[in-house]
Amino acid sequence: MMVMLEDVLRELKVLLRPEQFNDYCPNGLQVEGKREIRRLISGVTACQALIDRASELQADMILVHHGYFWRGEDASVTGIKRTRIKALLEHEISLLAYHLPLDVHPLLGNNAQLGKLLEFLVTGDMGKQNNSSIGLTGTLAQPLEGDALARHLAARLGRVPLHVPGVAQPIRTVAWCTGAAQNFIELAVKAGVDAYITGEASEQTVHIARETGIHFFAAGHHATERYGVQAVAAHLVERFGIAHEFVDIDNPV
Repeated sequence: MMVMLEDVLRELKVLLRPEQFNDYCPNGLQVEGKREIRRLISGVTACQALIDRASELQADMILVHHGYFWRGEDASVTGIKRTRIKALLEHEISLLAYHLPLDVHPLLGNNAQLGKLLEFLVTGDMGKQNNSSIGLTGTLAQPLEGDALARHLAARLGRVPLHVPGVAQPIRTVAWCTGAAQNFIELAVKAGVDAYITGEASEQTVHIARETGIHFFAAGHHATERYGVQAVAAHLVERFGIAHEFVDIDNPV
């Protein structure tokens, strides 16, 4: 099956509402390739390895969570940026990237999909930004000790998390926000949950967790953000019948 690039962009604009976000990067089409799309490759980050694999698979479009042109970066198209963009243009591969819109979509977003994978029952959120949820709150399918929840995360995500033990035993309530959302730990504390899960940790995060008594889990930026892009790609496959493959470029962070 084949679909026009503009039809995909129109569908994603309706689905993800990128214009409603004050984001750190442009959302949507970042590099324009072929107008006709038959094969889609999805991934977390538009690194060189993902582009190389997409060209090997004769992809027409790449859909990612982490694209290019981040706020504050050098705008010069040199070095790594030049090599990546040159490869996309030479192979006529369009690059589509959605950052915050892909995090917060209530059904297909990273937070929603992570909660689904971990079998959490969503009960609310930790606040609003751009009229969208900043992370989610919920309950565990069954109460777990801290070590047991760490093992559950490792089994589902394929990565052993950093765990800062908290006071509550067993853990019944949890908040989570994927990626580099360690600074939202204080919102989780205010929400009154037993544990907070995100991708990364900063030095001060450990002290906040210890001093407030909340369990903290850093389960990996990449590991927690593999699922939204796959869900959106699956939506496009169902909508347009195009071929799709998710390419997981391993990243231990």
